[in-house]
Amino acid sequence: MVDVILGLQWGDEGKGKIVDYFAKNYDVIARFQGGPNAGHTLYIGDKKVVLHQIPSGIFHQDKINLIGNGVVLDVVTFKKECEAVSAFGVDYKKNLFISERTHLILPTHRALDKASELSKGLDKIGSTLKGIGPAYMDKTGRNGLRVGDILHPDFMEMYNKLRSKHYQLLGNFDFQEEITEWENAFFEAIEFIKGFKIVNGEYFINEKINKGMRVLAEGAQGSMLDVDFGTFPFVTSSNTISAGVCSGLGIAPQKIKEIIGITKAYCTRVGSGPFPTELFDDKGEFLRKTGNEFGSTTGRPRRCGWIDLVALNFACMINGVTQIVMTKADIMDELETLEVCKGYLVNGVESMQVPFQMHNLDLKPVYQSFKGWKKNISALKDISEMPEEMKTYISFINAYLNVEVKYISNGPGRDQLIVA
Repeated sequence: MVDVILGLQWGDEGKGKIVDYFAKNYDVIARFQGGPNAGHTLYIGDKKVVLHQIPSGIFHQDKINLIGNGVVLDVVTFKKECEAVSAFGVDYKKNLFISERTHLILPTHRALDKASELSKGLDKIGSTLKGIGPAYMDKTGRNGLRVGDILHPDFMEMYNKLRSKHYQLLGNFDFQEEITEWENAFFEAIEFIKGFKIVNGEYFINEKINKGMRVLAEGAQGSMLDVDFGTFPFVTSSNTISAGVCSGLGIAPQKIKEIIGITKAYCTRVGSGPFPTELFDDKGEFLRKTGNEFGSTTGRPRRCGWIDLVALNFACMINGVTQIVMTKADIMDELETLEVCKGYLVNGVESMQVPFQMHNLDLKPVYQSFKGWKKNISALKDISEMPEEMKTYISFINAYLNVEVKYISNGPGRDQLIVA
């Protein structure tokens, strides 16, 4: 049996804490897509740790963690993560497995990403410059190198062939940066990951499922960044939705049971792209400062706005969400009034659907106002303890989405969750 946890907005929904919270109920935690552009923040005691590629179950030492074939792996970042995890006393090699079909991010992928983004000027899509897009392009172009290739005696020949191709592409850009140090770190990290358990991921995970083990599939980014269904072209390069679990781990659809969607009590977005409910006033700045809305991977300030139920309903539909976790509800504690986007005015016509493209339309949010609860909720444990104003806010969201908010995160702590 496989359950899925994924983001329903533009990423940064707080998936790391939620996976960490649920991990105790599972035997295997598996990442199914994305790369080092993910930043899953956890608090171990009073210490903060950010995971970019390692599954968020790594701090549960009796759990199996798998990096699936749908991930693109930056081995340098991975090595640094392992060192950070080790500082907490975790034996990361014991229960961390890597699928041999996982594609590698090369130093020249990073160079191509940076050169391409810089060349776009004002038309930048907001890439994190981690080489993720070029790595996925090589995957679909059937040129990429995979983790299993590092064990092949001809790996260097394969590497140099792809490197030469990348340098030809870099000739189309004015890219003068020296990447020798990137390559030195890359090959040092390649030797490092040879010490891990590199497995045939699809057989590995299906054997666990067939033995009755419970699997939690962990997504990165968010549904509105999906390459097919997100706000294209301002999206990531992978399928961030539940369908990506099947192709990113090699499991059949009927194995999936619960799909747990994560949303903030408001909205954020990093980088360029449409954001209908974005706030440019003091309330937006309040959410940014109070919610510490700065990218855990990039450090960039996040754009902030009210919750968008049109986009959220779309995300629930395409994912088949069965239950919702709402994070950062405590950030709203001091607000007098809350706004909820319940529709869009698209070229003057009201709609409850996400359009084909947002960025070339006259699109305005249609809001419904709610009274704020004006109470510190950080110590609450049960939904019955919530202020009436908060119950009203949540009830409206439940009815609109026709999916129940089952858990509400009311602080960064591992156990700060209100259970419905």
